[in-house]
Amino acid sequence: MGQCAIWQRIRIVSYHPGVIGYAGPMPAIAEFERPRTDRRTRVERRRQATPAQVAQLEAAIAGGAIEVLFQPQYLCESGMLAGAEALVRWQHPEQGLLAGDRVFAMAQDAGLAGELVRFVCITAMSAAVSWPDEHRLSINATARDLADPAYPAVLLECLAGSGLPPSRLTLEITEQALLDGLADTARMLERLTDKGIAIALDDFGAGFCNFRYLKTLPLAALKLDRSMVEGITTDRRDLAVLRAIMAMARALDLRVIAEGIETQSQQAAVCREGCDLWQGFLGGAAMTGTAYRALIEV
Repeated sequence: MGQCAIWQRIRIVSYHPGVIGYAGPMPAIAEFERPRTDRRTRVERRRQATPAQVAQLEAAIAGGAIEVLFQPQYLCESGMLAGAEALVRWQHPEQGLLAGDRVFAMAQDAGLAGELVRFVCITAMSAAVSWPDEHRLSINATARDLADPAYPAVLLECLAGSGLPPSRLTLEITEQALLDGLADTARMLERLTDKGIAIALDDFGAGFCNFRYLKTLPLAALKLDRSMVEGITTDRRDLAVLRAIMAMARALDLRVIAEGIETQSQQAAVCREGCDLWQGFLGGAAMTGTAYRALIEV
């Protein structure tokens, strides 16, 4: 059973008079789905980093200790390399290898989120500008980015500084970053799509399936969460769900990117069912810009 169905059953049962712990009349669905805190307040309500932690992160950004890596993406139709997603990693001196979400959380605590965003964008775009014209760059937007009215200007400034055409950039956003202020976010994203930037809804299928996003946001693509593809070669229900998503995407004129592809059978299945692109360990782990350039030239 999908998360949407499970959540719906929990919601209905919890407010049924015959259930122990009956909570009273069931609130409107919107009360469950809309957080009661403003997103900007929620984003900023984090613990502050110590001066030593701030200095450590500042040094890591300035010294290039924070890496921007690239995971290849491939066209299903031809099998050709189509671009890459930029991912952040930091080999922290005490905590070991940190993934992007942790690094951005630390930057937010340190008051350095804006500096990190600029560093990642400029680094990724400066690398991608030398790729073949048909290769796209995907970068991820955080909840803080989408809560910041200045973010579109920052992104466009980075594009102008790097020389990468906006038409070659895809901005990936997640449901977790869209918990509130949907109308404001839609207007912000429309400013970017008007410049030629494509918007993809990332981790599709991992959240609570709020289809309002599909109606409201100026999306160009859905990026399937790995949980949506890992069982499609062995479970007919998983395959049926994928086919339903594909039918919906086609009706909405959205491209579909399959993430987390680890086996040839998964790759064959998503391509057979009509996905446009795929990425995952089968096609290569996140790699340096130099390694990606070498992959292009193979």
